[in-house]
Amino acid sequence: MTELVHREKAHVLPLDSIRGIAATAVVIHHLLLMPTFLAAFPHNAWIDCSFFRSSWLLVDLFFVLSGMVMSLSSVEGEFGRFSLRDFMVRRLARVYPLHIAMLAANLLFRLLRISLVMAGIVVAAPAAFEVNNSYSFLLNVFLLHSMGFIDYLSWNAPSWSISVEFYTYLAFGLVVLLAQRIRCLTLFYALSGVIAFASLATIVFVLDKKSLGLQTDFGILRCFASFFLGVLTVRIVRRMPRQPDPAMQGVVQLGAMIASIVLVSVVEAYPAASFLAPLTFSIFLGSLLAFPDAPLVPRMLVTRPLVWLGQRSYSIYMVHALVVLFAEYFVRALGARRILALDSIQSGLPATLNLVVALAAVFVVSHYTYRYVEIPGGKFLRNLLGRRPGLSVAPAPSARLTN
Repeated sequence: MTELVHREKAHVLPLDSIRGIAATAVVIHHLLLMPTFLAAFPHNAWIDCSFFRSSWLLVDLFFVLSGMVMSLSSVEGEFGRFSLRDFMVRRLARVYPLHIAMLAANLLFRLLRISLVMAGIVVAAPAAFEVNNSYSFLLNVFLLHSMGFIDYLSWNAPSWSISVEFYTYLAFGLVVLLAQRIRCLTLFYALSGVIAFASLATIVFVLDKKSLGLQTDFGILRCFASFFLGVLTVRIVRRMPRQPDPAMQGVVQLGAMIASIVLVSVVEAYPAASFLAPLTFSIFLGSLLAFPDAPLVPRMLVTRPLVWLGQRSYSIYMVHALVVLFAEYFVRALGARRILALDSIQSGLPATLNLVVALAAVFVVSHYTYRYVEIPGGKFLRNLLGRRPGLSVAPAPSARLTN
């Protein structure tokens, strides 16, 4: 017999660090492939490679990891109860303050840009303002901007994944609540499996997509597939009959990590390989959860710089688009003559310098948004929308679920 419970997120440092590494790789991906930079720099940055060119796929690692964390904090355990309202309040408090802050920052930037265009100081095509309009802004406010109401990225473009993930949280919470009502934990995992595999099958066989790279076009199915596979991963890990010896643990983790890196690297040439990403990432992340004391990979992932990255991973992901936008303006202001002069010193030097400086700026900005937006903003929302008598929906504390 097992009870369905809710408790605060248990931090697994290696998993946090992986999130920080993945967020950094996504930033590098955009810095390498931004059209402005490709047009301005004669040669690519020195670290340009297929892994970073396909690092958009690491968003699915975020989704898998999120499913694992939600399962650990809201399902696995010995005692407690689940409240859908409290769960959604906590999820909103986690993602919304920084989302709305970056949306406001983008609005201020757009208004400034329009003012400069009207004053004749800068030149911009009218199309630059058509996507970031009042309708898409309103959708962003309600986290609906990647739920099928528009078919383009708008404002803070990376937040498309926050939009679909928030409503995936709601779907997850409803599945947990249904399992509580019926008092059957097996039903929860069965439904999670059905949602994961049905979503992936719909993408492949119904929508006939050639890769997993969905965003505003049914991106929530992409999130469902990876998120609920992450949920199942926790269950599989918890049901492992016995621990292999430490050497074998290290081999499994290292092999799963290499497989994940190779998979991302080959997606550029073979886009269909991206459909294997949710399963490959689940195996890797599951091995980190299953074998926290393995001799190699976990020890590498708990070093202080990687833990620092992991703590700020959400900020890194959310602030980088605006920082990259400022970098684009700086490169344009620098001019082709100066860029060519730098490139004549060493091929790829200006592109590499741009990447290093922009990435450092992202880290600096994310540090402050983490400290002064994420943490206090989340605390404010939790206090504002916290538990109110009579509004939590949950069974009696003694209700048990069949396994």
